Amino acid sequence: RAAADVVDDSDVLHAALPLAEPILLSLKGGGRKEEKAKASRPPFLSKDPAANLRARKDESERASDQLPASLFFFSPWRCIPDRLMVTVRSLLFWALVYTYCGLCACIELLKLLWSLGTKPGKTFQWLIRENPPGCLNDPSLGTHCYVRIKDSGLRFHYVAAGERGKPLMLLLHGFPEFWYSWRHQMREFKSEYRVVALDLRGYGESDAPAHRENYKLDCLITDVKDILESLGYSKCVLIGHDWGGMIAWLAAICYPEMVTKLIVINFPHPSVFTEYILQHPSQMIKSAYYYYFQMPWFPELTFTINDFKALKNLFTSQSSGTGKKGCRLTVEDIEAYLYVFSQPGALSGPINHYRNLFSCLPLQHHEVTMPTLLLWGERDPFMDVEMAEITRIYVKNHFRLTILSEASHWLQQDQPDIVNKLIWTFLKEESRKKE
Repeated sequence: RAAADVVDDSDVLHAALPLAEPILLSLKGGGRKEEKAKASRPPFLSKDPAANLRARKDESERASDQLPASLFFFSPWRCIPDRLMVTVRSLLFWALVYTYCGLCACIELLKLLWSLGTKPGKTFQWLIRENPPGCLNDPSLGTHCYVRIKDSGLRFHYVAAGERGKPLMLLLHGFPEFWYSWRHQMREFKSEYRVVALDLRGYGESDAPAHRENYKLDCLITDVKDILESLGYSKCVLIGHDWGGMIAWLAAICYPEMVTKLIVINFPHPSVFTEYILQHPSQMIKSAYYYYFQMPWFPELTFTINDFKALKNLFTSQSSGTGKKGCRLTVEDIEAYLYVFSQPGALSGPINHYRNLFSCLPLQHHEVTMPTLLLWGERDPFMDVEMAEITRIYVKNHFRLTILSEASHWLQQDQPDIVNKLIWTFLKEESRKKE
């Protein structure tokens, strides 16, 4: 009865089932057959939460029926109820997540102890930047605006450039970024578009709800739809980078009618990512921060120590791909990031995005139906480039992939001229096709 109650009442258990299956199969020596994506599958995120829960439960039950016979070779296995198997597999999945989380935390703790031993006076010193650098108020980037969403009650900050009434280009940043990461694109595309660079929920000057449950993927996707409608538009060109790319993919899947063209930078189709990371240890290592961020408060602390050294290194070090000659990130650009993320509590909202990721899985195999451009910096230390090519199978419409060999994860910032040219080519190419 207890096990049945857990399965009936917990969306997390059903979400974890397909991800836990490869663990059991590997223990039993089984294999997992790849299934072709079917449009008839239930939607990844339904507008009706109850329908979404039922869809995930149906998916879990189908997965249970597909277990290899080797798992039930001995008679005791045949006696285990399906719901108990779901519970066992879910426990295995979460054991994997938190074991890896603990390992990552131990590594970060060792780094902290090393810093205390070598720089005891600087480790716990950091500066809250009180005045924004001038670049954040550059009039050439656009106008700072706010919009309050009626349903959620949240206020979002965005910067808009270009005339009202022109087609909307909506820009979604990644982690740890904010609207300013799109500065080069805002200057470039404002001549033909109403360009809106958003601070995502919990970032920058947008509202940051206190509870981590407010950062689930369905909330983030609904934000995109609500903001689009609040701006007076019914459709847009949607562009996302990194975590914003994840949101852009899912928004295009859930609300295809509102996305005319999809452009994603350095993030694969979500289904590719969730399957690839389980089958490739290299990507699991690169995505270690996904697991590390499951911990409370400690990730925020490690980002803060030594005056936000970890944040600076993300954008400037050789390992992150931007610390090379000709890097387009200036000292003032770095100060802009330090100003935003040095504010009290400014890191909790962004990290809460990741704290809810695993409870939102699995992501169903759904195709994207609009023309799609995927741009990828090959020197990305966080994402295996192989995922970019696999993404092709999930795009039903025209798909264009461009991999830039000398570009980093922060592609639109360190190679803006090339990125802008590729985006223009894609947009004009699709416009000619319509004509």
